[in-house]
Amino acid sequence: MTKTETSPTTAEPLAFAFAHCEALVREGDPDRYFATLFAPAAFRPHLFALSAFSLTIARVRDAATNPMAGEIRLQWWRDALQGEARGDVKANPVAAALDDAIVKRRLGRQPFVDLVDARVFDLYDDPMPRINDLEGYCGETASSLIRLGGLVLADGAEPGGAAAAGHAGVAYGVAGLLRALPWHARNGQVYLPADILKDHGVTREDIVTGRGGPGLLGATADLRALARRHLKAFEEARATVAPAALPAFLPTALVEPSLARMERPGYDPLNTHIALPRWRRLWWLWRGSRKG
Repeated sequence: MTKTETSPTTAEPLAFAFAHCEALVREGDPDRYFATLFAPAAFRPHLFALSAFSLTIARVRDAATNPMAGEIRLQWWRDALQGEARGDVKANPVAAALDDAIVKRRLGRQPFVDLVDARVFDLYDDPMPRINDLEGYCGETASSLIRLGGLVLADGAEPGGAAAAGHAGVAYGVAGLLRALPWHARNGQVYLPADILKDHGVTREDIVTGRGGPGLLGATADLRALARRHLKAFEEARATVAPAALPAFLPTALVEPSLARMERPGYDPLNTHIALPRWRRLWWLWRGSRKG
C-alpha cells in the first residue's frame, strides 16, 4: 500500500471526516470554499481539512463560555497535534481529516500549533498593540494557511514563495478583519492596532460602544493602505511560487474588491456590511485563477 492509499478499515471514517470538513467550510468560510474549488480535485479534501481546522480554531471564542474555557479548548488542539491528547482524537472529524493531511502530505505540525497559539488573542478583549503585532497575527493565521495549502498542492515538496505567502496572508487577513469589524466591535474585540487608533484619536471604547467617528474612518483607511502594500508585495513575489501551489493563494483575489467597497460613499466601518455577491466573488476568483 502506498503512502497515499487508505486501507478499507479507515476509508469510511475518513470519507465522513472529509465531507464534514467540506460542509463546515462551505457554510462558515465561503471565500476559501469557492477558492478551493479551483484546485485540482485530488487535493481538495486536504485543503478543506486545513480550512476547517482554521475555522474551528477561529470559532473557539464563540463556543466557549469564558476565556479559560477557550484556553482549555485550544490546549486540546495543541495536545492533539502533538500526540498528547487523551482519548480517541480521530473521533473528532476535523482532527481526523487534518491528521490525514499532515501525514500524507508530509506537513510539519509546528505551524498548526503556532496558529493555535496566535488565536489565544481572540479569547480576550485587549486591543491589538501595534501594526507589527497585527502583521504577526495575520502571518501566523492567514499566511500560515496559505503556505500550508501550497505544500499540500505540491504534495509535500517545496512550493517556494514563502515570502509571497507571508504578504498574501497579511493582505487577506487585514481585509478580512476590516470586513468583520462590525461583528468584532459588538463582541468587544478590537483588532485595529492601538498605535493607529491613537494617531487618529480613537479609543477602544469608541469602537465597542459604536461611536466610531471621523477618526475611525482615518484608522481604517490606514489599514486598507497596509493591506494594499502587502498585496502589491505579493504580486511582485508571485513568480517565486510554483505554479502548482498558486490555487492556495487564490483568496487574495478578493482583497482589492473588498477594500474598494469600503471606499464607497456612506461607508461606516461599524455598520456597513461588506460582502461580495456570490457571482462577483466567483468572477474575481476565476479572474485570479487565470493569473500565473
